[in-house]
Amino acid sequence: MSDAARHESLIDALGAELTPVRRLLPPWRRAMGWLLVVAVVAAVLFMRNGAATMLHRWHAAPDLGVAACAAVVTAITAALASFVLAVPGRSIAWAWVPVPSALVWIGASGLGCLRAHIPGMPVLNLHEANDCLIFIISFSVPLSGLMIWLIRRACPLRPVLTAVMIGLASAAASASLLEIIHNFDAAASDLLMHALAVAIVIIANMVMGGRLLSRT
Repeated sequence: MSDAARHESLIDALGAELTPVRRLLPPWRRAMGWLLVVAVVAAVLFMRNGAATMLHRWHAAPDLGVAACAAVVTAITAALASFVLAVPGRSIAWAWVPVPSALVWIGASGLGCLRAHIPGMPVLNLHEANDCLIFIISFSVPLSGLMIWLIRRACPLRPVLTAVMIGLASAAASASLLEIIHNFDAAASDLLMHALAVAIVIIANMVMGGRLLSRT
């Protein structure tokens, strides 16, 4: 048998043992799938609580509406950045995409502590602020887990950075969901607990998510 024939035979033998690999959907489509889950949860919360209180808060204090909208944009852009960064060869510049909306989210939230109190709107005490922290973390855990599961097959080469984006997307989405049922005015304790919850989610994803996404 000639060398060419042996090579062909070897290639055929190796090819016969390969199993088909299902091609990943484009990053934007997988991000939309994750965001659809968030949208379903939001729809359930709206059905149970309505939108009247949320819209009243936004009308009385536009900074709260700006912060909420910026949180939604941050969730969307961070989710897209997560799925894009998980694909080998994509630019690290995608990590900067959610930064502008995140800065607006943080800035507008901080303004709420400087303006006058909304008449008729209660201010959170420390115990009630703890409930916000628990809400954000409780919703961020399954949202982060779902995104890690969706991303892991892509074999990200920057697992820690990807995990940070996952944490930011999950925390921003959870904060956006909280806005639907959050019938309190902004206060320093409220802002502190929100910031603490977001930091916990991002750090936890950076530590645990980075390990789960790593193939080494």
